[in-house]
Amino acid sequence: MKFEIIEAGSRIGGRQILGVALYEDFEAIDLSPLPSSIALLVEMYIPRENFKAKKGRTLVVPLACGDTQCVVLAGLGARSEARPDDFRLAAFLIARTAATRGKGTVSMAIPGASGRGISRAIGEGVALACYRFEKYHEHDEDDRFAVPECVAVLEGNSKALAEGYTIGECQSYSRDLANEPGNVINPAVLADIAGNLAAEKNLKITVLDEKELAAKGMNALLAVGVGSTSKPRLIHLEYSPKSPVRTVALVGKGITFDSGGLSIKPADYMTTMKGDKTGACAVMGAIKAAASLELPVAVHAIIGAAENMPGGGAYRPDDVIKTYNGKTIEVKNTDAEGRVTMADTLSYACEHKPDCVIDIATLTGACAVALGETTAGLFTNDDKFGDEFMEAAGTSGERFWKLPMDDEILRKKIKSPIADVINSGGRYGGAITAAMFLENFVPKDTPWIHLDIAATDFVKEPYSYYIKGATAYGMRAITTYLLSIAEERLA
Repeated sequence: MKFEIIEAGSRIGGRQILGVALYEDFEAIDLSPLPSSIALLVEMYIPRENFKAKKGRTLVVPLACGDTQCVVLAGLGARSEARPDDFRLAAFLIARTAATRGKGTVSMAIPGASGRGISRAIGEGVALACYRFEKYHEHDEDDRFAVPECVAVLEGNSKALAEGYTIGECQSYSRDLANEPGNVINPAVLADIAGNLAAEKNLKITVLDEKELAAKGMNALLAVGVGSTSKPRLIHLEYSPKSPVRTVALVGKGITFDSGGLSIKPADYMTTMKGDKTGACAVMGAIKAAASLELPVAVHAIIGAAENMPGGGAYRPDDVIKTYNGKTIEVKNTDAEGRVTMADTLSYACEHKPDCVIDIATLTGACAVALGETTAGLFTNDDKFGDEFMEAAGTSGERFWKLPMDDEILRKKIKSPIADVINSGGRYGGAITAAMFLENFVPKDTPWIHLDIAATDFVKEPYSYYIKGATAYGMRAITTYLLSIAEERLA
């Protein structure tokens, strides 16, 4: 797919789908980007359909004139309340209409498209509109879905549109991986996929198998995967640009399927557990985006990949495990396995002396209870770092909420009488005690953020620009943060 730029003062006609994003303030309605004859028809159609241009609403006006099939009006809501995500959604709605109708050419007029931030959001929205996971479906003759060949944007910023489209495509790459079932992707296969990514983007890759993990003393990662016939892997991808402005380590939870182990999940809770590797998929997408955009930021993407199964050799409640950094874990619940794998991967990541560490994981149901299904949790040992990330996440459209790490009474819940730490602090404050557990494996002087995406990684009912299935939530926020670091150097 390619982008074209329509110069200021021009009309957006001559394509199969014409899209206009409108503010809800109808006294300022602007259909001037449309050819005058089409604008007149649309203007008459709006009151008949009682279209109010509320955020996320669309109106499709069918046409029978030349090559143009229809006009799509996308609401932005009130001008005074508009955010970057509203422009991303408007672009998604216009491009998605074109894709579902199988139309190859689209023109869109979106207010503020000359600005780099809004053009980047438009590019992301278009890429997200092109996403489907149809690998296992038979072809449906009535299905007209097709990625548009060309999208023209009135007064768009060509570089920012391309950046946004790349970020959106990398999120789609992450979603594809997360959507793959456990019988297709196991730890060894995930390592092979990472190898393909390394070859494609000229990244360095290191993969440690179960023998090498044992030799290094990565007993926590090994313990989680020991009950499965598919043995664990540690995957380390490195993007190393010349003269990097900063080095960032990304750590992703890579549980390719989570049965709960011996603390087995009820059947209803086991579905979607193919998505317990979403953190790993997100960091793979983020390093792919960093390399594709040639960002001047060195990135380590480190994944602890395992399958948590209740085999005869599986790790047990009451086991004590010595981790890579020497601390010991008392196991209370084998279904609190993600933090156990990340104990070793976080220690390994910090060994490479990054300027900061971001880990991302589908870690706790408690976070879903606390924040709902559309907001993820953020925890940090460095408030300045956390605030910088939150600002970047805000422009990315992915919602995070910072939760506290200073409750010493809660911290006592993960103290063990026989080990350094317990892997489960119980139901209440569970997202916080999980983050406190992880903090044990990050040096105090290393700025660190933990992102708990357990509520947001999978969509059961479509909303905004997410269709049903894996979201790879957090990948775009991480990439936007990396971009903000790069832009600091240019400023």
